[in-house]
Amino acid sequence: MTIEQKIVDAVKNGIKQLYGADVDDKMVQLQKTKKEFEGNLTVVVFPFVKMARKKPEEAGQEIGTFLKENASDVVADFNVVKGFLNLTISKAAWVDLLNDINGQEKFGFIQPDENSPLVMIEYSSPNTNKPLHLGHMRNNLLGSSLARIVEANGNKVVKTNIVNDRGIHICKSMLAWLKWGNGATPESSGKKGDHLIGDFYVEFDKHYKAECDELKARFIAEGMNEEEAAEKAKKEAPLIKEAHDMLVRWEQNDPEVRSLWKTMNEWVYAGFDETYKRMGVSFDKIYYESDTYLEGKEKVMEGLEKGLFYQREDGSVWANLEAEGLDEKLLLRSDGTSVYMTQDIGTAKLRFQDYPIDKMIYVVGNEQNYHFQVLSILLDKLGFKWGKDLVHFSYGMVELPNGKMKSREGTVVDSDELMDQMVSDAYNASKEMTKKVQIPDEEAHEIAEKVGMGALKYFILKVDARKNMLFNPEESIDFNGNTGPFIQYTYARIKSILRKAEEAGIALPQSLDTDVDISDKEVELIQKLNGFIAVLRQAGQDYSPSGIATYCYELTKEYNQFYHDCSILGEEDEKKKIFRLMLSKNVAKVAQLGMGLLGIQMPERM
Repeated sequence: MTIEQKIVDAVKNGIKQLYGADVDDKMVQLQKTKKEFEGNLTVVVFPFVKMARKKPEEAGQEIGTFLKENASDVVADFNVVKGFLNLTISKAAWVDLLNDINGQEKFGFIQPDENSPLVMIEYSSPNTNKPLHLGHMRNNLLGSSLARIVEANGNKVVKTNIVNDRGIHICKSMLAWLKWGNGATPESSGKKGDHLIGDFYVEFDKHYKAECDELKARFIAEGMNEEEAAEKAKKEAPLIKEAHDMLVRWEQNDPEVRSLWKTMNEWVYAGFDETYKRMGVSFDKIYYESDTYLEGKEKVMEGLEKGLFYQREDGSVWANLEAEGLDEKLLLRSDGTSVYMTQDIGTAKLRFQDYPIDKMIYVVGNEQNYHFQVLSILLDKLGFKWGKDLVHFSYGMVELPNGKMKSREGTVVDSDELMDQMVSDAYNASKEMTKKVQIPDEEAHEIAEKVGMGALKYFILKVDARKNMLFNPEESIDFNGNTGPFIQYTYARIKSILRKAEEAGIALPQSLDTDVDISDKEVELIQKLNGFIAVLRQAGQDYSPSGIATYCYELTKEYNQFYHDCSILGEEDEKKKIFRLMLSKNVAKVAQLGMGLLGIQMPERM
């Protein structure tokens, strides 16, 4: 039983004996004592004033006295400040708590069982016409971390991806490859497949712009105004017409177009797999829009027959959401082709067939907030039990010091290049350190991979997901401050201390004697360790990896202060030395658990 629960039980017992009233756990409000007051935990007295029929200070004194006399194994002393009862927890209780933490390999985690809710989390959602860029990376890291956090809170999790493998943007890359590719393959070009196809997407845009500029000039010369000329040129350019023609042929199952589409997509998937693996991202099930859009059309027509939707004279199908305070939403165009909403409905249908989903979480940027508001209503109308309560995990955009990214113009920050650069920077930054501890170059590169990727992931995940973020790689590779490398370095330092203890023949026991004399700094550190449970629960409730990141930084920062103030291996008192080693071991364990939820590996030495 935790210290908090022991206090809650003792307070409930005290209220019963002192005032003859029964109270439940929720009425006993516990919080960490403010730094300006003496104590560790504070009981809010105000809920008990009415039943005590006394002033808050008087009730606080009575309850505090009762706790000191009847729960002396936990409460060593108390003081009352207005309506707040500040409790000083006994040193033995803190040591006992450390023993509990030490006895749990995955401290704070709730193991899912067969009765646990099934949560499906969708993230990544790439297009097969370009490689993954920095924006995709934020999506993937958020989704992957969220899946770990949700699972650590006792849920079964299915990680899923919907690949946008059809549409005009795909045809643009295909057409460019036919025109200017000269039969290039990933093997012949020496490029990853996703990079190769992305190059042709940029190539298409370059030629398309040239055609548009030429047509626009001609239309202006014929007397058209600039704005009209530009719009007409975009529609009349031969390349875009060819791309649209290819899309029609694809939808008609033209064997030649379909064969090329399949080949080029396979190149892209192989490239994606490499990137995902290095990123530490995986999926349990991947869906493809080329499969789901037809399912969506079928579901929309089913809704039309049931009177949930209506059809206009031109044959298009719409949902009227005015009763829900929204507008009308197009579901099928007049030519019968689907829109993104239709595809999402089709994907939901397939997923619901495949899994008994209790909750669905979509990790998608905040520019799609309205889309998911509408999707939730439509899925609920169509009978999906989780539709009304679907979660749109909405996150902000990643911006660069020089502005926004544009895929068409090839000005994005490529994920693969970014990861290479981060690892290279980590290797160079730690080169002098690794020389001092004589780490072989091969191991130094392995460490650099963990540190570089840790720096990248932490920098992205420490920011509140709802906010736009400015990405600056130089700030992330820093061994001081709120960074991944700082936390990793603290972990490696603890591991070094534990190795030295082992070499000196010091063996840590399963549990510590509770009569060891510990300092206030050590109490704070145990209390911080115990706080991981609340942080993990809150992160699961708020869908917030940034809360875990902040905790890991605060824990390691507090440990470094303890390390500075307290001798560990040099401590002469054997009981204190063993206690401090045990405390250090558990700080490393909890830091590793927390960083693991962010997908970050911890090096054993740096």
